[in-house]
Amino acid sequence: MLDRITAWLYERLGSRYWLVLAVGQAVVSIFVALLTVVILASYYDASARQVVRLATFGSILTAIAIFGASWRTRSAFCAVRTWHDTPVPTAAETVSAWETATTLTYRQFRRNSWWINPFVVLPTSAFGVVLFDLRWTDFFALVLACVVPAVYATILSYSAGEMLSRPMVRDIATVLPDDFPFARIGLPVRKRILLGPSVYTIATALLVASLLGDRNGSQDLVLSVVASVGVGLALSQELSVLLAEAITTPIERVRSAMARVAGGDLTARVPVTTSDELGELAHDFNVMARGLEEREQMRAAFGTYVDKEVAALILSGQFPDEGVEIDVSIMFCDVRGFTSYAEAAPAPEVVATLNRLFSAMVPVIDEHGGHVDKFIGDGLLAVFGAPEPYLDHADRAVEAALAIVEATARAGTGLSVAVGVNTGRVVAGSIGGAGRLNFSVIGDAVNVAARVEAATRETGDDVLITGATASMLQRDVTLVSRGTMPLKGKAEPLEVFAAVRAAAADPAFS
Repeated sequence: MLDRITAWLYERLGSRYWLVLAVGQAVVSIFVALLTVVILASYYDASARQVVRLATFGSILTAIAIFGASWRTRSAFCAVRTWHDTPVPTAAETVSAWETATTLTYRQFRRNSWWINPFVVLPTSAFGVVLFDLRWTDFFALVLACVVPAVYATILSYSAGEMLSRPMVRDIATVLPDDFPFARIGLPVRKRILLGPSVYTIATALLVASLLGDRNGSQDLVLSVVASVGVGLALSQELSVLLAEAITTPIERVRSAMARVAGGDLTARVPVTTSDELGELAHDFNVMARGLEEREQMRAAFGTYVDKEVAALILSGQFPDEGVEIDVSIMFCDVRGFTSYAEAAPAPEVVATLNRLFSAMVPVIDEHGGHVDKFIGDGLLAVFGAPEPYLDHADRAVEAALAIVEATARAGTGLSVAVGVNTGRVVAGSIGGAGRLNFSVIGDAVNVAARVEAATRETGDDVLITGATASMLQRDVTLVSRGTMPLKGKAEPLEVFAAVRAAAADPAFS
């Protein structure tokens, strides 16, 4: 309910919302100030009129101090509103606004607490001496008695400020970048736990001592304060330490495990040592880490059956479902005489030989920036220019074809390969249905590449390329025209060229 009210006020008041923060903190502090005046007055048999006068004086000073402190930090709040009113803030501006909003109360209290409490406590104590007709030595007793409530009011006011700042923080957090550089600059949880119960216990002890103990002047007041501080610290300190350890230690374990996961160690786990919310947090983290580990295993297995670049593209979800039209260079490779070899050799040997050949071919294709589209029996189809749109895809395809011929010759299988290369426009996308898809390229350019590879049986060349590929070459490659050849499925014959390894070394590919 309160969150809805503050969110409504934040939207309605805009840059004036800082007044809500000031009023909320002032109300809490004034309440404590009034209670403190009642406690002080009970030790000096003050009249109702004197109590009202001192309470009014202390409340006015408290309100002035709180509003003065809020005014001093108003510029920081205005910076957040400037971000809010910016149509399209940058990521850096959003992070800066978030840091300002989350630390607004913390910075306000660090900047102003040193003067707010003396500003209220000292004049109020002095006015109490005059109003109650006390000795000036009693001034120190009043100051001592006001210290505990003042610290208690500071903590309550701080909590109120953070609570009232939530609409600003939520407003920014919804568009905060996930990977922004986070820094712990707010009040640590451990300090909150150590301070909160201690001050609360001391303030409670003082109130009980005032209600049940003797209240005959400054001596009893000082004794009540000293006893309250002693009892409060004795009762709360151990509890505060235990609470801090019970809460912050499990959180630190989760943070440490998260850092390991961020560093790539997906085996990191957090011991589930409790059955409360912190135990649930550890359990949920372990479930998440296990899911990430399984996904990484799936990605690794996926990359074994699909080219790594294509696997990354598919898993990223960035590739359009309808595919894209793109100019690429297509390579078809086929093992010469493999059918005859397979008929004579044992099946395990056939598979082993084929894998040795593919083990020689695939790294060459990867090295030149291509990717294996599919394996077709004893051949393969590779694409250059998709999904990575290299402008020199024709050069990469031809250089890879020449390198594959050399690599398979070194494989020592006694078999050789023939390669056909063509360049043209294709449609690249996920092809399939009924839950089974294959990232592939389709189009006439693919068919032509297959026909050109088949033409090597007639020309006897290791590598044949089309005129379309030759016209796209940007680097020097030795080409020998084989004239025009009729290709199956093409109405007009196409000129083909034999690519021959030049004496110079391969150009480097980046």
